[in-house]
Amino acid sequence: MTDRRLIYAAAFLRAVATGTVGVLLGLYLARLGLGPAEIGLVVSTGLAGMTAALLLSTFRADRFGRRRTLVVLATLGAAGALGAAVVSALPALAAMAFVGMLNGQGRDRGASLAVEQAVLPATTGETERTAAFAWYNVLQDVGHALGALLAALPSLLRDVGAAGDVESLRAVLLLCGLLLTVTAVLSARLSPRIEAGRTGTETVRVAPESRRRVARISALFAVDALAGGFLGSALVAYFFHARFGADEVTLAWLFVGARALNAASHLGAAWLARRIGLVNTMVFTHIPSSLLLATVAIAPDFWTAAVLFLLREGLVEMDVPTRQSYVMAMVRPEERTFASGVTNVVRLAGWAAGPPFAGLFMQSLSLGAPLVVGAAMKIGYDVALYFSFRRIRPPEER
Repeated sequence: MTDRRLIYAAAFLRAVATGTVGVLLGLYLARLGLGPAEIGLVVSTGLAGMTAALLLSTFRADRFGRRRTLVVLATLGAAGALGAAVVSALPALAAMAFVGMLNGQGRDRGASLAVEQAVLPATTGETERTAAFAWYNVLQDVGHALGALLAALPSLLRDVGAAGDVESLRAVLLLCGLLLTVTAVLSARLSPRIEAGRTGTETVRVAPESRRRVARISALFAVDALAGGFLGSALVAYFFHARFGADEVTLAWLFVGARALNAASHLGAAWLARRIGLVNTMVFTHIPSSLLLATVAIAPDFWTAAVLFLLREGLVEMDVPTRQSYVMAMVRPEERTFASGVTNVVRLAGWAAGPPFAGLFMQSLSLGAPLVVGAAMKIGYDVALYFSFRRIRPPEER
């Protein structure tokens, strides 16, 4: 297998595990007796662990070795999923979430993704860079969809009498740990060619202009990510469960549809970006998705909320391949690990900060409060992004 195919395969399997955990984590923790605030705390702790790993990868991956970094990250992820499946106490669950970078957001946005993003542009030309990222994200979202479908397995296990309530959820978490173990094996097979950016004991010198651009766009990404922390899959699934009584099977199919729409939207984003530009695609698809999200909070019944949610999911991910491509285009090749790492660090930090507040809002205000607050913050981010970067064009648009 070529390096790109190995990266695609590892990203796909990691996404399957992430999609499953995103749907089931909130339900699993609730079945263990945890309340909304405690669930938010565990989700936030997992994201904090992802942030710490991403910080280390940003500044050490090229020196430690990209391949070794990916193997270590996959191994820790597997250990976290396996550990969370066998413990019950809140401190132990939080520890497993941190060490294993347990991702309750339902989307893969961790350190492995940042390292892979730095590698992908070297496998294609400038005009096809966005398409390469689009296919990378398509495979991830197909994996997320399959993972959401896999979230129906606990219910099936209970129906056939193969496992009890909590045991069925634990069995699926163990399966996620095994999938992450396979990603470690795939990463170990990557060739030395992916170490092209490695500098040994030297430190990569990042140009002042690149630093300024990365700092500006990272500040905006932090706002978007904080809003995204209010809207992780675990908490959205909990919203549908608590508000409308949706069970695991219903939630699984809902998130399967959401991830399928996400996957299709990535290819649509690449097509649209060739015609109106990367920044315009990011902004003018994101704002409508936020407006749709706000309406989910006030929907009168499950089916109305589900349709609005799915319409939102058909637009919300169109900024992902365009954003990744844009960040990689506005820095030099040797600066890509730095740029990818920094922008993903601030996004993870925002995601980690959001869930506890979302849980408190759900508990003290209303179940739909995080959806409205998150949507408003995302619209503010889009407006600021447009006016800050509309004149900075990638090479293929000049």
